[in-house]
Amino acid sequence: MSAASGSLSERIRGPVITPGDGEYDAARAVYNAMHDRRPAAVVRPMDAADVMAALDHARERDLGVAVRGGSHSVPGYGTCDDGIVIDLSGMRNVRIDPDARVARVGGGALLGDLDHAGYPFGLATPLGFASTTGVAGLTLGGGIAAYLGRKHGLACDNLLSADMVTADGRQVTASEDENQDLFWALRGGGGNFGVVTSMEFRLHPVKDIVGGPIFIELEAAEDVMRFYRDYLKTAPRELGGFMGFQIAPPLPFIPEDRHGDTLFLVVTCWSGDPADAADVLDPIRAAGPVLAEHVDPMPYPVLQSAFDGLIPAGLHHYWKSDFVDKLTDESLRVHIEHGARVPSVNSTMHIYPLDGAPQEVDDDATAFGYRNADFAFTIVGMWPHPGQEEAHTAWVRDYYAAVHPYSGYEGGYTNFMAADDQVRVRENYGPGYDRLVEIKGAWDPDNVFRLNQNIVPAAGRVDR
Repeated sequence: MSAASGSLSERIRGPVITPGDGEYDAARAVYNAMHDRRPAAVVRPMDAADVMAALDHARERDLGVAVRGGSHSVPGYGTCDDGIVIDLSGMRNVRIDPDARVARVGGGALLGDLDHAGYPFGLATPLGFASTTGVAGLTLGGGIAAYLGRKHGLACDNLLSADMVTADGRQVTASEDENQDLFWALRGGGGNFGVVTSMEFRLHPVKDIVGGPIFIELEAAEDVMRFYRDYLKTAPRELGGFMGFQIAPPLPFIPEDRHGDTLFLVVTCWSGDPADAADVLDPIRAAGPVLAEHVDPMPYPVLQSAFDGLIPAGLHHYWKSDFVDKLTDESLRVHIEHGARVPSVNSTMHIYPLDGAPQEVDDDATAFGYRNADFAFTIVGMWPHPGQEEAHTAWVRDYYAAVHPYSGYEGGYTNFMAADDQVRVRENYGPGYDRLVEIKGAWDPDNVFRLNQNIVPAAGRVDR
């Protein structure tokens, strides 16, 4: 072990894993198997003091820094070559205050950790839809909430405060009352400003829901997409979910002879009165011929983890995303043309509604820049084996090139961007980008935190 690594081990209570250690290969691996990088050390802090020490070490030796929460970064920003990986997986604590309806969440907590902790109290906050996603990374990018968003907003809309270790090794708190500029930036500006070690969230009464996937014959996709788009204009906000294209996996509720067929999918979540579920969901079923469904009353965390089996760690990933002004009939036909060619059971395309509560937040209240968008879509190429990259990335790129002209916006959802989307960072962050540049310059003028969809400070170093 080098002298530098030895001194790091002496300064940090959590594990410091370096090349030559038996667990190094496992420690350096990230969710997206396309990224095979070899950091100088993977540090697993136990607390904010460990994070401070790791940053001090990196700064003293002019090493790059990668911050890893849930490790779901498609571009592999949770790792690096020759630098320090700050892996927050040892900081997954969640504390629920049921009276105040507030959760305190560690910087390495996953969605499943927060969902699990809140469920006994009948409380939840809007998050994504895969339980293995990191809470912090999701929220810092805005946090589209597939199931609860129409009713309760984005994840960042429910963020009350964040503790953060800055590039110069200080711990600060950002909230409506402290460091308001930083708090604004953390709600949509990504991981550009520091290492978030804990967060406080507002919780809402959510316990059991009625929901699950409805698989519909592909030839009815246009009718169902048009219906669902229009239905959301008047549907109760307790109706959440998304729609997309999916090759039928080998699940017991899908007829065996249809396994492997490409189908249209509507995933539903009704968080209102269970007695009203049929009235709300039956019109979706009636919009096209249903092949199979698994819609039942269930604990909310069960729905949140329902798709984990299709997206295990170790797949190869390439994604593209856009926000959508209006989901026009013309764009639906483009989606159907390309969505019908989905190349593998892991790959998909999802359209998420953004109407309701997200649109009621003032445009400039947070750094999330697309409050007027009705939808966001993501084209997801995922495949299990090396050698399949060309076919999957071509499908994603061709699909995106065809549908982007119909989006109405230049930007897409930061959390769903690939590494080659760095060229559209300004568009993705949207109207608040110039303000984000100023705040970046104030909190990270040397661009220490650059392994992200990077906001470069006006006079910052980009090659550190």
